[in-house]
Amino acid sequence: MHIDNARELKARLTSGAVRASSLPAPAGVASVGISVLPRGSGDGPRYGLAVRYSGRRGELLAEGARRLAADTAGDEVDIREIGLVTALSAPTEPGTWAPEALQRKVRPLHPGLSTAQRDVTAGTLGGFVTVEGSDGLYVLSNNHVLADSDQAALDDPVLQPGPHDGGRAGDRVGRLARAVPLEAGGGNAVDAALALLDGDVAASPADVDLTYPGGRLRGWAEPDDEVVVEKVGRTTGWTRGRISAIELDDVAVQYPVGVVGFDGQVEVTGERGAFSAGGDSGSLVFRPDTRQAVGLLFAGSERGGPGGAGLTFCNPIGLVLTALGATLVV
Repeated sequence: MHIDNARELKARLTSGAVRASSLPAPAGVASVGISVLPRGSGDGPRYGLAVRYSGRRGELLAEGARRLAADTAGDEVDIREIGLVTALSAPTEPGTWAPEALQRKVRPLHPGLSTAQRDVTAGTLGGFVTVEGSDGLYVLSNNHVLADSDQAALDDPVLQPGPHDGGRAGDRVGRLARAVPLEAGGGNAVDAALALLDGDVAASPADVDLTYPGGRLRGWAEPDDEVVVEKVGRTTGWTRGRISAIELDDVAVQYPVGVVGFDGQVEVTGERGAFSAGGDSGSLVFRPDTRQAVGLLFAGSERGGPGGAGLTFCNPIGLVLTALGATLVV
């Protein structure tokens, strides 16, 4: 169906529903968005209704979606039970992109490496950005990786590798410079933060390695089609998947500080098992065909993907860059 018809079905299903972010965690998850379907014989992308749920409230919404499918949408409604969704801070491919290589101290810095604020276990260095009005170079990752889910203070040290991987004070690469606050009441769009790199580590893009698997990126794009995507992250290394849903609202994510709700999110289903795991938070998700970034990875579910593997959730990269006032370095 056309994306506008999918949006109309989404609005019909969610009208008058109680947001999951307003309920305690045991009440369950009930996220609704636009499923991105495999292309048919036509040229354009195909869309449907995506429902992701767990717990009693989720079961009620899923039942409503099944009735809607029977009346109007048929097999264009994609309903999955996903279990708990958590922020992916830490608890293979050969060489540079192997997890064991990404968890070491590495200079010059490059995407995919273990990094974190000093009180966080470990997450992933997603990429490098510049900020208007500043001459410095910044690391892009999640709030819960670089700002300890709003518990860190500006100028707190950021380490590479992260503390879980042996990072200590002498492994400082920069300081927390900017973080988009996480609102406990829901309605969040991004989990994102920046660390300003210390001058002796990197003063300009010439001082870091901008290479991702397959080469450098060429910019960013909106995630709006069922396309192959890749990421390189601290825990699972270089993985491949497909965008399976967009515009997912009310994604209730469990953080150490409590449940935080997100709207307008992107879902990725792994090609061979899970696309990500704990510690991959902050990875930049990109299209290998166009070399464009599409999302910032931040959370994953217990299940819901092929073979019982979990699903991965990402912030649209355009929202991330706008919220941080940043420009991706490519």
